[in-house]
Amino acid sequence: MSKTVAEKLDRLKVDKNQLKEIVRELKKWRAPATTLLTLYIPPGRPISDVVSMLRQELSITDNIKLKRTKDAVQTALGMAIDRLVGLPKTPENGLAIFCGKSMEDGREICLMFSPPEPVPVYFYRTDKWFHTEFLEDMLEEKDVYGLILVERDEATIGLLKGAHIELVDNFMSYIPGKHHKGGQSQRRYDRIIEQMVEDFYKSVAERAKEAFLPLLEQGRLKGIIVGGPGYSKKDFVKGDYLDTRLRKKLLGTLVDVSYQGDAGLRELVMKAEEAIQGHRYIEAVKKVEELKTHMAKDDGLAVFGEEEVKAAAEMGALGTLIIVEDHPKFEELRKLAEDTGAKVVTLPSTMPEGSWLQSAFGGVAGILRFKIY
Repeated sequence: MSKTVAEKLDRLKVDKNQLKEIVRELKKWRAPATTLLTLYIPPGRPISDVVSMLRQELSITDNIKLKRTKDAVQTALGMAIDRLVGLPKTPENGLAIFCGKSMEDGREICLMFSPPEPVPVYFYRTDKWFHTEFLEDMLEEKDVYGLILVERDEATIGLLKGAHIELVDNFMSYIPGKHHKGGQSQRRYDRIIEQMVEDFYKSVAERAKEAFLPLLEQGRLKGIIVGGPGYSKKDFVKGDYLDTRLRKKLLGTLVDVSYQGDAGLRELVMKAEEAIQGHRYIEAVKKVEELKTHMAKDDGLAVFGEEEVKAAAEMGALGTLIIVEDHPKFEELRKLAEDTGAKVVTLPSTMPEGSWLQSAFGGVAGILRFKIY
């Protein structure tokens, strides 16, 4: 391959951060008719074959009766063909192409790029929206941890995906307390209660299987963390209730946790720090805590807001950029931070720390290397 061809293909590559921005933009587009063109070309597919298909599609657009619809479809197809004819071959990871024209204001969009992972399928469609589902699969966190909080009458199932904790299920079962009649009645009553607890543990294991097994089969389940108050978590793990395949993914430490639900899952993850050292979620929480500490000390090392953070980065003073993932200038600020040697910590806006950062400072803050004022 010549240097010119290699450079041309290299310019089409996007990383995951850029892909997030692209997907966000594509999701804004809607059309009243099936005029928005989506095309996925897997690695190895000859460009000439795809161009021939598009030209054939273009040739039959004269059959479209509504002029505005016909114009929009022809524009989309023409833009896609123009982009492709200049390419000598399909890039290593394939191509994704999205072209369309607004039937309301005439705006046009045509994006062609090679995603960070191989395109899995050959797919062509004109629709009322762009089909981004294959790209969204690439943005899914590859390493996921299963989370189980269990006590004798309540349980929570969750997932840790990147910097996001997802509550999958929280459920309870009525288990009576101790009986004090004594004798045969006492023993019979105790056996009934033991059976009810065992049945509840089985239902916890079954719901964990439903949530975790598909991830295990996809090769994404990195481990399972079990926690809860008291001895129930030990009884659950020792009792062999979990599916054998999932038991192999259990991380050794059982974690003492005081709560169920969202609060319990957060506590579980933070207390399991040793087992999942360096995980993005823990790093994000700790950086926000560090930011709040500098705020409390009023030591001049915390900076807030887009303009202040940009100014600090341009001065070389920014040590860490903390930013919510859906900030409108995410890519610009991320690149500026990285170019000036700052660490970038991203937070989902659904995460409590991300929600706080969004409401308090517009989704952007930073920790400085040194005071600048």
